[in-house]
Amino acid sequence: MSAILSSHPVEERERGARTSLRIPISVALSLAIIILVIAWSVVPGLFTSYSPVVGVPAQKLLGPSFAHWFGTDHLGRDVYARIVYGTSSSVTSALIAVVIGVVIGGLIGLLSGFLGGWTDIVLARLVDMLLAIPSFLLAVIIVTALGFNTINAAIATGISAVAIFARVMRSEVIKTRQAVFIEASFILGGSRWYILIRHILPNASRSVLPLAVLQFGLSILVIAGLAFLGYGDPPPASDWGLLISIGKDYLKWPWLVYAPAFVTIVTVLSVNRISRWLRKTN
Repeated sequence: MSAILSSHPVEERERGARTSLRIPISVALSLAIIILVIAWSVVPGLFTSYSPVVGVPAQKLLGPSFAHWFGTDHLGRDVYARIVYGTSSSVTSALIAVVIGVVIGGLIGLLSGFLGGWTDIVLARLVDMLLAIPSFLLAVIIVTALGFNTINAAIATGISAVAIFARVMRSEVIKTRQAVFIEASFILGGSRWYILIRHILPNASRSVLPLAVLQFGLSILVIAGLAFLGYGDPPPASDWGLLISIGKDYLKWPWLVYAPAFVTIVTVLSVNRISRWLRKTN
């Protein structure tokens, strides 16, 4: 009887672990959408046989059909093909922005929270200055200084996100630094830099992953907004924001705006859903 009773907690723990690993349907759907978007960016030729640049003038401004899922534009180019081929630029630039924000912001937050003192004061004031400027406005200022193209827009978006990652990392480092196992590591003779790299960095970085995923979706929106305003690559590029900007001039043919806007919104919402799920499981 005691053996049977003692097995119940183990079974409950295993059942709880299986439940926590179960992926909700909405998250699975979001993952499928993101996988599709990534596939578009890597091998766009597998998903469409049309050219994103060369069109057929006789087929201009056709509505959505089986031949042209999202219709055609004013030059007879397939809108679906332009969206698929524009995914590479949109996704890659957003990824660059996230990497810049994570690396620079994470380093600032790590040093600020761990070293403390004047280092913390100076870096914290720098972060406060960046947070005082709206991120989109800061991105516009930076891309104006660097030049108008998608890579510079990605750099500008990444720099505008530095303060967010720095603030989160600093908070996590301070909380981790006060843990008992950190004090024990100091007592056992561990050096400051060893403890920083071996213990504090891995534990403090756990909260950065959901934020990085969330920032990836936000970066797609910001870069699309910059492209919409003309701060990205010029035509015949097919960035999602640029496609929306071009389509707004043809109000009688709304699919020119609805199609790229729909893809952008669905992608960002999928990324946000995955980020919320990661935050809960974390």
